[in-house]
Amino acid sequence: MKFIYNALASLISNSNVISGLKRATFVTLSNNPSKAINAVLSATGEVSSIVYSEHLLSLFENLEEKNKIKVLKNLVIHYDIDSDALIESVKKYSVDPSESAMNKITQLAEPAWVLLFRRLNATSEGTVRLVRLREHLLKAKKNDSDLGRLDVGLLGLFKTLFNPGFLVLQPIDWSTPAAILEKIIAYEAVHEIGSWEELRARLAPEDRRCFAFFHLAMPDEPLIFVEVALTDKIPDSIEKILTDDREYLREEDATTAVFYSISNCQDGLIGVSFGNFLLKQVIQRLKEELPDLTTYVTLSPVPGFNKWLSQNNLELSDSLIKQKGVMPSIKLKKYLFEAMAEYLLISDRTDNAPNDPVARFHLGNGATIGQFNFLGDVSERGMRQSTGMMVNYIYELNTIEKNHEEYAKNNKIIASSNIRKLLKT
Repeated sequence: MKFIYNALASLISNSNVISGLKRATFVTLSNNPSKAINAVLSATGEVSSIVYSEHLLSLFENLEEKNKIKVLKNLVIHYDIDSDALIESVKKYSVDPSESAMNKITQLAEPAWVLLFRRLNATSEGTVRLVRLREHLLKAKKNDSDLGRLDVGLLGLFKTLFNPGFLVLQPIDWSTPAAILEKIIAYEAVHEIGSWEELRARLAPEDRRCFAFFHLAMPDEPLIFVEVALTDKIPDSIEKILTDDREYLREEDATTAVFYSISNCQDGLIGVSFGNFLLKQVIQRLKEELPDLTTYVTLSPVPGFNKWLSQNNLELSDSLIKQKGVMPSIKLKKYLFEAMAEYLLISDRTDNAPNDPVARFHLGNGATIGQFNFLGDVSERGMRQSTGMMVNYIYELNTIEKNHEEYAKNNKIIASSNIRKLLKT
């Protein structure tokens, strides 16, 4: 903790120093975005580079959305790779594979916008500001595929900056600063937190835990947070976890840790993997605190199930549509379970990965598909996305690494025998 404190203090101090450089008088700042970009790329000194970069970021942040897109488009058009020069350098390397020839290829193979992003990252709060910039880029590239090339460079930078080794796991409780707690409320993506009282109910009781991952360059911004319920059995309903009148459990009586909500907080970091053992770190922390815990399991949504049903099982989908406004009949449970098994265990994707994004996350982390839960989530969202179906993914400590390797190499989906039996012959 002393190291973390010193690192954060250093970041704050560095931020103040960089902010002070904006007052430098030896540079000329232009409010024309194209000229501001050229100034950043042509800067030869570290001080001038930071000053120009600070100015460009502030200029971009104050633009209207349509003008931000113009700036991004300008980068793609005018700062791309010089393909002719690159081809020529590759030809020379094939004849003379020297160090200088390799260095030349490396320089020419990198678009100028990659250097631009690196320089912008060196500014005050540069990393978080680049994350916000990528949020605009991701929206814009939906309507302009050329901007995808720009995103390749920015995503590559983020994959380096947000290496899992740079992440810090911290517990979140009712004594955590309010500025962080507000963001937990705002970023909750699975089960909405409607008030401070609801947040308190998830953090304060002794049978509740919450953990968040932070990056040293973004100490005030959680990247991912995990909400945990301590129970004495594997739950089959989210209502039993979140209800106000539940029976509170003493932590010494808990046998099961239930990961019931995992939220990615930064849209600008979509596509950045924070490591395949994210939950294992949480499990290790819980194991240290509560050594009597024996079971680690999720209570997970299945966000793509209903959409898949409408495309792959019209008969069952039509039956559910006819029951719109009422709970699905218990008679449909068998068919929902069989369809869920097909949805999760048989891939329709070209990469052979599981159809469901939540399944891809947990299986990539080394989990096993344990059981399905009929009417596990009867909220409006739960019914709309999956007809109330939920899944328990089980994290068995002695098989996590093996499962992860099987999945990483072969996209092998590990499921309990009961789940496997649901597949129709």
